[in-house]
Amino acid sequence: MTEFLIANMAPIIFASMVLFLLIGFPVSFALAANGIFFGFVGIELGLLGPQLFQALPDRIFGIMNNDTLLAIPFFTFMGLILERSGMAEDLLDTIGQLFGPLRGGLALAVIFVGALLAATTGVVAASVISMGLISLPIMLRYGYDKRLASGVIAASGTLAQIIPPSLVLIIMADQLGKSVGDMYKGAFLPGMTLTAFYVGYVVLVAIFRPRWAPALPLEARTLRGGKLLLRVLTTLVPPLLLIFLVLGTIFLGIATPTEGGAMGATGALIMALARRRLSWKLLRQAMDTTAKLTTFVVFILVGARVFSLTFYGVDGHKWVEHLLTGLPGGEIGFLIVVNVLVFLLAFFLDFFELSFIVVPLLGPVAQALGIDLIWFGVLLAVNMQTSFMHPPFGFALFYLRSVAPASVKTTDIYWGAIPFVCLQIIMVGVLIIFPQLVTFGLDQDAKVDLDSVQIEMPTSDYGAPSTPQGFESPKEASSPAAPEDAASKAVLDAMKQDQAK
Repeated sequence: MTEFLIANMAPIIFASMVLFLLIGFPVSFALAANGIFFGFVGIELGLLGPQLFQALPDRIFGIMNNDTLLAIPFFTFMGLILERSGMAEDLLDTIGQLFGPLRGGLALAVIFVGALLAATTGVVAASVISMGLISLPIMLRYGYDKRLASGVIAASGTLAQIIPPSLVLIIMADQLGKSVGDMYKGAFLPGMTLTAFYVGYVVLVAIFRPRWAPALPLEARTLRGGKLLLRVLTTLVPPLLLIFLVLGTIFLGIATPTEGGAMGATGALIMALARRRLSWKLLRQAMDTTAKLTTFVVFILVGARVFSLTFYGVDGHKWVEHLLTGLPGGEIGFLIVVNVLVFLLAFFLDFFELSFIVVPLLGPVAQALGIDLIWFGVLLAVNMQTSFMHPPFGFALFYLRSVAPASVKTTDIYWGAIPFVCLQIIMVGVLIIFPQLVTFGLDQDAKVDLDSVQIEMPTSDYGAPSTPQGFESPKEASSPAAPEDAASKAVLDAMKQDQAK
């Protein structure tokens, strides 16, 4: 029995952790309990040294010193202030009036506003609840199909997970050891493409099922002409300026994601103040919710660090790497298995749990296979987006159910979500086929022409080049008759071959 435990400690730890999660034990405590328990077991069996847990304080303090994670409370606070100050309501009313004459216009307005909220709030719950409270009753009042209306609202709210400044992208970048700015740049085009998929679906429904998505009747279009134009400008310009303030400064390299989040939170306060909707009650609610969400994230991260300390100590990462690199099909086989695994796990785990548990195990394997980690992170983020839409466990569906009227059945919400889950899966396939959607625009390694490299020697006090003992002078080295240094030539040739590869 002892030999079996020693030989299979890594899979036993992993299976135990999965069992704890399936039972419903809190994630952070499940991770920490497994790490500590099996750490003591490993020490007792002689697999680990007693000094194992001496490294734990350093790992915990490493979390506290991580400046990247500061962006999470900033973006969360910004999103809550904007949501509770009525920005979503103003946007939905204005864009709904703008697209009202079109069939499916209200659904298109919801998608457009969902993308705007995603680019300003980054919080799925805030987007889904806001649009569910405001737009769902209006869509039902004017004859929209219940399934289409609920599916559009839930799916548009989940755009906050893939369109920057998404919280999951911050965590993904941290877990993969990559820049948050690069992760944001990589996710921007896929987020816009997925939004276009949603728009395309609504347009097709409006064409082939016009009764499901009627146009807004004339009496409901209260804003026309110059009043409508003024309303569009006054409603759209402030959020667009805020998006540039946050994302534009990050993309241009002017600000770090943490600094961009701080500016976004300040901008949200200014916008709420300008609308005369900022109150102490709103401020306190936003701060309380931000503190709770940030504490939730940090506790999961602490539990994950305790778990990984023991799991890596028994070479669990090597076990996972050997398991996944040995799959048939190489890189493609790995991507298929990983995406199917993440899709199935998303039925039971949310994106925070997947990011802290699964991504640290998959990242080293992807790197060993030569996969770009920014592209891999965005691919997983799109896949994890389905965790919000999975019937019957999707969190976006729960959020919508909590605010939907009694006339909308839970089965209507589930059936409405299925087409959008299919679109998200199609988006995963598109990213695998066209990785340029992510890698386009990312900084490439600087190419150096080794043939043009010149080495200048320092001059002596007399103006002549100073030649150290044992070296040729530049003049002699440039002479056709001067012998070449074989070692230097070999090094340069090797560098050129590496660059060519």
